[in-house]
Formats: sequence, structure tokens, C-alpha cells
Amino acid sequence: MASVILGILLVLVPLPLSAEAQIRGNLTLGSFSTANDQNSSWLSPSGEFAFGFRRMGTGAHLLAIWFEKIEDKTIVWSANGDNLAPEGSQVQLTANGGLVLTDPRERELWSSGLNGNGLAYAAMLDTGNFILASANHVNLWDSFSQPTDTILPTQQLDLGANVKARYSETNYSTGRFLFALQTDGNLVLYATPTPLVVSDAYWATNTITAGRMGFRLIFNQSGQVYLTDRNGTILNTITAELVPTSGYYQRAILEYDGVFRQYIHPKTANSSSGRLIGWSRVSAPVPQNLCTSIAQQIGSGACGFNSYCTLGDDLRPRCQCPPGYTLLDSTNEMNGCIQAFAPQNCNGSRHETDQFDLLEMPNTNWPESDYERSVAQTEDWCREACLADCFCAVAIFGDGICWKKKIPLSNGRKDSSEAGTKALIKVRIHNRTSKSL
Repeated sequence: MASVILGILLVLVPLPLSAEAQIRGNLTLGSFSTANDQNSSWLSPSGEFAFGFRRMGTGAHLLAIWFEKIEDKTIVWSANGDNLAPEGSQVQLTANGGLVLTDPRERELWSSGLNGNGLAYAAMLDTGNFILASANHVNLWDSFSQPTDTILPTQQLDLGANVKARYSETNYSTGRFLFALQTDGNLVLYATPTPLVVSDAYWATNTITAGRMGFRLIFNQSGQVYLTDRNGTILNTITAELVPTSGYYQRAILEYDGVFRQYIHPKTANSSSGRLIGWSRVSAPVPQNLCTSIAQQIGSGACGFNSYCTLGDDLRPRCQCPPGYTLLDSTNEMNGCIQAFAPQNCNGSRHETDQFDLLEMPNTNWPESDYERSVAQTEDWCREACLADCFCAVAIFGDGICWKKKIPLSNGRKDSSEAGTKALIKVRIHNRTSKSL
């Protein structure tokens, strides 16, 4: 009888997540956790995943799920990336809203939005899924159905599901890229904000044929990510590499640079040499070359405005500023560049022509920024035409054709596909450091 009474009290009395210990087991109604320096968390039964607050800077906390047993505690899901919680905020399991995150003034910052009755407990599962369930163990809400930028083995995305990249490596607010399993069955990557139509996609499975429409994206325990139709037939394999089912953690992520990648991490933290082993990419990235995959008529392209994209040896796109330009945001190279000099004066007759020069960048182009095109011309003619035109920020010359480009420059890329094309970047002479790049 005493044990029954104790069980009732455990359900009725709010249980704080202890700052002194990480807690395993079901979380009962009324349980709460507070955002503070002690970083209390709630573990899955194996202790491999944790749910709780992660510090994102002074006095700012992210409600998240992460890999607990590895050194960098990699985050796989987050609730409030666009609205970080100040010190002293609380997340509580409530009967009406499910999980509710409030600041110290009890203003709601985020909620699972669970309406109606029936919620009995929450659980952090060994799959990395955080669930809210009824007394008869029916899932009423789960983090797998509300992904942020990462999916995990056993996770499935249904029609209408979105995966959104974060802003940068360390900023978990919503970024520029979107991975969507559309209601028409097409699995599509977009650079946002743009009209979400197929013509704006930079990668797609094109699975919209009647009878062969995409229906579900599956990440199986063997490390394969694939799209199936309603009958379970595989329509498109996104990542095909088989991964040992034991000994490795796995994740697939739409990263802040717009590329979908799959990673593995050994569960044994150190190699025989004693060096720390981190995440390793498996399978080819999607798309393989982001620099040439995005060519938007609206938007900046793979990188921000006035920058250009290059593909590294590790197949990771990198965004750089042309000569005479500097990063708009020094903490995020993908946010574009601005001129580091006063633009050319359009008043008067001379337009400061003698105050500017053109610096060369081979194999470089900004394909969607043209405002004038001239054929059967020489490079010298193209140079003089751009210098004399106060609106010309860059001239592109190749095969006897001269394109004038205006600010802001978009879809910039330096790539072998642009061989034979030369960009002529206009800069003020006193800013010049070299004649070419």
C-alpha cells in the first residue's frame, strides 16, 4: 500500500531535474528543468542521448537533444534556436501544452503545442527521439516529427515535413536552406527565402510522376537514407553507404552551408594512438557541388550577395569576397560582402574614371547580375566600357563577349566550369593591393 501511495505522489508532485545528477526514466507531469550554469539534463536509458539546456553564450540557453557520450555533445534537435532562453528560464511538462518553455517572467518562449487531455509522461528514447505519451503509451508528440536540421537512424519524414539548416556553425536560429518532402511527393532542396516552386530548387528527386510519387523519407539503422512510394518501393537513394550497425553513432544533417551530409562517429572515444576521433563524413554530399547547383534569378545564390563560392578539396563550399570587398558579417562568411571603398561617382562628366582600376579573377562569374551584354568585342574594349560606366561593378569577359554586372552581385562562383571566363573587378586605385588574383 505504501508503494502505491508513493507512486501517486511521484505523479502529483513537480519534480525538478536535479543539477547534481543526470536523470533517467519517464518524466512525470509537473516536472521541470531550469536554465542555469549547472546544465541539468535528462538521459535516455542507455545514457547515449540527453535532453535539457545547452549554454549558447552569456545568459542564453538552447533547449536541445544531443549525443551525451561523445566529447563535443553534438546537438541533433533544438526547440528555441530563434528565441534563446535567458538565465532562469524553465521548461515544464504540463497537462495542457505538453512541453512549455517560459522565461523568468513566465512569458512563453516555445511550446510543443500539444492540445487536449491524455498526456501522462515524457521519455527520452535511445533512438534520440523525445516523446510525449499517454498512459497507454500512445505517442502524442515527438521530436522526430518536428525535426530541426538533423535526422537520425529509425527516423522517418512524412509528406509535408521540412528540415531547416541553422544560420551558422554555432548559431541555431533558422538559416537560408530548406530540405522539404513536399505534399506532391517531390523531395527538394531550396535556398530561402524564395518562392517555393520547382524552378527555384537547387536539387530535387523529381518524384512527382503519377503512381511513382515520393511518400516517405527513411533513415534506416544500416545508414541508408532513401525515399519510398506508398507501397514501400525505393524511388531514390539519397545516401547509399552501409554503416556498421554497432560501434558507431550516425546522423544526417542539412548543414548551414546548404549541403545534406551523413556522418558517423565511433562510440569508443579514442583511437589506439590516443588521439580523439570525431565525426567522419560517409557517402557523397547532396548536392556534390553547391557552387554550381544554385543559380537563382531571385536571391543571392550559394553564398551571400557580392561574394563568390569555391569548392574545397573536402567538397565543402566556401564563400569569399572579391578584391576590394569585405565580409558583411565577420562571424558568418555566407552572409555576403560589401564594398570596402566609396563607389564610383555618377555625377559630372568624368565619373572618376581615373580613380578606378580592374583586377582580374580567372574562371569566375556572377551569372545572374547582367544588365548589359556586348558581342564581338576585345578585352581592352570591355575594360574601358566598365571603367567609363559608373553602374558597372564587375565586367565578365570571355569568347569575345563582355557582360556588365551591377551591385548586388549574385550567384558568384569560381569554378572550372567557368574556364575561359575572366572577371574584371572594379576597385578604387588607393584600395588596390594587386593586379590580379
